[in-house]
Amino acid sequence: MRHLAFPIAATRLGMVAEGVTRAFWPFWSVLFVLIAPLMFGWHDLLTRPWVWGLGTVGVAFLIVAFIWGLRRFKMPEREAAVARVDAALPGRPIAAIADTQAIGAGDPESEAVWKAHFARMEDRTKQATFVEPDLRISERDPYGLRFIALLFFVVALLFGSVLRVGTLVEPTGQTLATGPVWEGWVEPPAYTGKPSIYLNDIPEGVLRVPEGSQITIRLYGEVGALTVAETVSGTVANPDEEPETQQQFVAVQDGTLAVEGDNGIVWNLLVVADQPPLVELTGPIESDAMGEMSQPFLGMDDYGVVSGTATIALDLDAVDRRHGLAVDPDGFETLVLDLPMPFTGDRTDFEEFLVDDLSEHPLANLPVTMTLEVTDAAGQTAQSPSEPLILPGRRFFQPFAKSIIEQRRDLMWSRDNVSRITDVMKAISHRPEGLFSNETTYLRMRAIIRQLDGFVADGITAEGQAEVVTALWDLAIQLEDGTLADARERLARAQERLAEAMRDGASDEEIAELMQELREATDQYMQLLAEEMDPNEDGTDQADNSENTQELSGDELQAMMDRIQELMEEGRMAEAAELMEQLNQMLENMRITQGDGSGNGPRTPGQQAMEDLEDTLREQEELSDDAFRELQERSNPERQQAENGQQQGQQPGQQQPQGGEQGQQQGQQGQSQNQPGQDGQQGSGQGVGEDSQGGGQDDQGSGGEGSGAEDGRSLAERQQALRDELERQRGALPSLDGEAGEIAENSLNRAERAMEGAEDALGQGNLAEAIDRQAEALDALRNGMRSLSRALAENQSEEPGQGEQDGGATQRAEQSQRDPLGREMGSEGGQFGTDEGMLQGGDVYRRAEELLDELRRRSADQERPEIERDYLRRLLDRF
Repeated sequence: MRHLAFPIAATRLGMVAEGVTRAFWPFWSVLFVLIAPLMFGWHDLLTRPWVWGLGTVGVAFLIVAFIWGLRRFKMPEREAAVARVDAALPGRPIAAIADTQAIGAGDPESEAVWKAHFARMEDRTKQATFVEPDLRISERDPYGLRFIALLFFVVALLFGSVLRVGTLVEPTGQTLATGPVWEGWVEPPAYTGKPSIYLNDIPEGVLRVPEGSQITIRLYGEVGALTVAETVSGTVANPDEEPETQQQFVAVQDGTLAVEGDNGIVWNLLVVADQPPLVELTGPIESDAMGEMSQPFLGMDDYGVVSGTATIALDLDAVDRRHGLAVDPDGFETLVLDLPMPFTGDRTDFEEFLVDDLSEHPLANLPVTMTLEVTDAAGQTAQSPSEPLILPGRRFFQPFAKSIIEQRRDLMWSRDNVSRITDVMKAISHRPEGLFSNETTYLRMRAIIRQLDGFVADGITAEGQAEVVTALWDLAIQLEDGTLADARERLARAQERLAEAMRDGASDEEIAELMQELREATDQYMQLLAEEMDPNEDGTDQADNSENTQELSGDELQAMMDRIQELMEEGRMAEAAELMEQLNQMLENMRITQGDGSGNGPRTPGQQAMEDLEDTLREQEELSDDAFRELQERSNPERQQAENGQQQGQQPGQQQPQGGEQGQQQGQQGQSQNQPGQDGQQGSGQGVGEDSQGGGQDDQGSGGEGSGAEDGRSLAERQQALRDELERQRGALPSLDGEAGEIAENSLNRAERAMEGAEDALGQGNLAEAIDRQAEALDALRNGMRSLSRALAENQSEEPGQGEQDGGATQRAEQSQRDPLGREMGSEGGQFGTDEGMLQGGDVYRRAEELLDELRRRSADQERPEIERDYLRRLLDRF
């Protein structure tokens, strides 16, 4: 069978390689160990007796290893190769073909069966292929000696020279006896990443070296027997000076390098100049609905860009000089931002995005010019052409908020506008009915107006200007976003903002942001209707009117809102407005379609355990926030003290007096209504509440620290209390069968161990280690709660009479308790799910990109503590 010739021959050749590898691996290991020192030239450092002694021992080992390999190597026979190929085939068809019929010879039927079997086996041999050899010898070399020898040899190839092996046959000192010698190196600048060049291995001719390379020549032997002549350093040698045995110079221009004398050599050096970097804008600037800008740019350099900046300056000629901008500006400082650089990878050619939120900057929404500048390691700089653009900032759709932002812009433009701004704000707040969503915003605006009145008479200072600018921004944000406690008001506000966006021609990002707000408001409204629904009635939130009420499910609502967003993105605003009007009418007369059952009743031990674990998870998150905040304070106490001062009092003379004035006004109003005690308290409370709202996200983040410091306990004591509470909760868990219950128990055990590690780290003052252990505890808690929820659902479904009712209710609860990314949420809003079941689609990827851009922006902020920036870099490296 000729088709078996190649598989058998190839398999036999592999068996030969397999035998050679197993028999001679000690031989080539010893050979590598002997050659490596010779390539490094170690024999030149030893005396001749030592060289011959060590060489004899090495050659003896080499001969022994070779003889050992010869005795163990056996040439494989062809039959062995045939057997290996046959064993790789199903049923060993080659051996079957070689068999003869033992019984039934002469019987036609038996011979027919034998012939059929023979034909089947012959056909199966056509599938034969060569069998790969097994070259693994780990069982013969358990300590990996062959890899150590190979490592020595590879390092010798990289940093040694094969030519040095030839000097072994020359007696020590022979070179000096016969004539002088020299050695030379070329060391390129470190930022180029180029290796050093050993000139003794380079033949005569053209040699290209980077600009700034340092050349070192050493001369051995009689002084003056060898001299160095060069024209690459740009300096002229003094012929009267005695030649030095070692010369160093830097290559700055093309020229020649020669070692003159016996065994001399000449090179023509071509100095490769360091090219300047290049930077340019690769696309138009973009912004999201909240005003965060994203500017793509390209950076290039032959050896890599080191740093870069973006300079943003006011384009005064392009400004529409009307209204508050008609006067001359006070002068805007040029805004300089650090360009983000790649943390990993090559910086010779890269594309990045400059991401920042400049909504509160005086240049926001004004014509500016942007110029990018980058610097390479050699100190060379390059600039991009100035690009005129409108600096993105947050857009406001609520008319009253837009007017407040316009006055804020005019005040930052020039202090001379203070009188005009005061008159405008008095005019727009003359009849406040219907303009303010609550009394707090009205009192805040009145306080700002009184403050401006004082500045009109006495003149406004820079501190006062900054104070009023901040107050106007907080007021506009509160007017735009609102603090609506009623879901119906929030839904109406979302519909109004979306309608305003339709009229103003909002961008796709703004449409997506507003549609998301509408979806959240609608979901909250539907949940409110479900909670307020009386189970004894028909399930509506108002009197039943069969002509006006409609049955509308959540899926239908989502489909309708998706259609509205699609029409707006396509520019079909009229159709989108018509469909929006239909949605408004449906929401006014909506009947929620939902299952039976009120969900009331006594809590089971499983439900109680879930609620306790949610409280533990929430407290652990607050403790982790407090630990991270304290870590920031230690790394940069001056900045943190300034931030805390802004959070607690905002800016001196603004928020606290403002809140007090508002409380005083509210108290006066209460006194005018013959309720001085009650209204006075309300006014004071609103003043304080306004300050906390004006603090923004920073004030909210400090809530954990304030709550944790009420009882005077340290972070370690709070962590110990949480661990003890978790241990108690684990002991009170109901007995659950199945895999989910076992996973929940293991996860909670892991969370307790992580808490114990965090407690020890906090006791030792190692906040970084404590934060890592707290993150592990949070992850384990979420996984344990998710598994516990599944285990409870499985056990309820197995109990008689509860599988359909309780299990269905649990399933509906799990489907409804999900965050915007589709992850499971706790009943109190605490997340205990992971990324399982995340929604798929563009929104997820967009959100991920936004988070990644925010990490890049914060990691490039030079004012942030180094420990925080290092943590952000590790996040970017991981994700």
